[in-house]
Amino acid sequence: MEERGIRFVRLWFTDVLGSLKSVAIAPAEVEGAIAEGVGFDGSAIEGFARVYESDMVAAPDPSTYQVLPWRQAGRSTARMFCDIKLPDGSPSYADPRFVLKRAMQKASDMGFAYYIHPEIEFFLLRNLLPPEPLDDGGYFDHTTLGDGTDFRRDAITMLEQMGISVEFSHHEAAPGQHEIDLRYADALTMADNVMTFRVVIREVAVSQGVHATFMPKPFSEYAGSGMHTHMSLFEGDTNAFYDASDQYNLSKTAKHFIAGLLRHAPEITAVTNQWVNSYKRLVTGSEAPQFACWGRADRSALVRIPQFTPGKTSSARIEYRAVDSAVNPYLAYAVMLNAGLKGVEEEYPLPPETEEEAWRLNERERKALGIRELPHNLDEAVRLMEESELVAETLGEHVYEYFLRNKREEFAAYRRQVTPWELERHIRIM
Repeated sequence: MEERGIRFVRLWFTDVLGSLKSVAIAPAEVEGAIAEGVGFDGSAIEGFARVYESDMVAAPDPSTYQVLPWRQAGRSTARMFCDIKLPDGSPSYADPRFVLKRAMQKASDMGFAYYIHPEIEFFLLRNLLPPEPLDDGGYFDHTTLGDGTDFRRDAITMLEQMGISVEFSHHEAAPGQHEIDLRYADALTMADNVMTFRVVIREVAVSQGVHATFMPKPFSEYAGSGMHTHMSLFEGDTNAFYDASDQYNLSKTAKHFIAGLLRHAPEITAVTNQWVNSYKRLVTGSEAPQFACWGRADRSALVRIPQFTPGKTSSARIEYRAVDSAVNPYLAYAVMLNAGLKGVEEEYPLPPETEEEAWRLNERERKALGIRELPHNLDEAVRLMEESELVAETLGEHVYEYFLRNKREEFAAYRRQVTPWELERHIRIM
């Protein structure tokens, strides 16, 4: 810190809904913060604590130390992610980072390490209200005058300065929509990276006089923003999802894991798609999934098996396509992991591959194939989550109860709204 002239160190953590929080300390305080943590009022943070149990401690994780590239020129700032603890030093069950750590420990006890590779989509806007796309581009479009192309270059440079490796980037299907894929890492590192990614994208946008949004569906007429999540389990250096003798190159572990995801998908959807707006993306006829099925070529399937380079067995993986870009990554990665592990533990059978796009099948055909629908809206998702032992055990009682209460309130507020669509369609004829 002395060599780089660091003036401030920001301690980052997230609330239950995935909003980033931070407190700044001076470099002289860092040693004490690492040893003893920094106290704060937990009752002021969404979902952390009630007033009478408000004392909490942010304990910095030194391995996450990075200098913020946009804070330079005499006011250099670094950041560290924190684990949230109680005054006695025990973990706080309200900390989303601890929820994911607990799920990863379960995987470790079963002999697995859990890796993630996300494809993060977002929109760049000239104006927020009403939203106006920055460009008129489409999928993979590139022009010499593309504002988004310059934006992605600057954002990727800044991400790499913070130690976050980027694998791909391109323009997505909708005007103003872009995608940046992060190179795979263990799930905890990746959840930290996703939180950092969203900060970097917004900082670069502000510096260029535009706006960035991770809202799942800001435009009725365009595709929404997903965060397709590639997952794999490793046993040491061996990819536990790969089997050369299988026609799909999928091991029994992989098949059981997929079966667990499919069986529990409806009840975990409130976590992987946590906002009212999330369900405007999960609609018929788009590449966003609406049904709990799997396939290799079908990009409307919930779980897809991507092709990988022959001989490169480490890249064998599965892709879960429901997750959107406004998710709390700590909670989402935890419930997806435990859903898959439940399938491995109980050896769930893998249903047949869906060879035709599921949304083209009628209800009778889907029922015959055992294909279940994902929830149509947040209310349905919350009702399914309320009955889920798996989600309750994964999140822990405190996070589970707060999350349900918050989402019930969100949907109740949404139901009270009269939308422009209703007014335009009905006010003249009723």
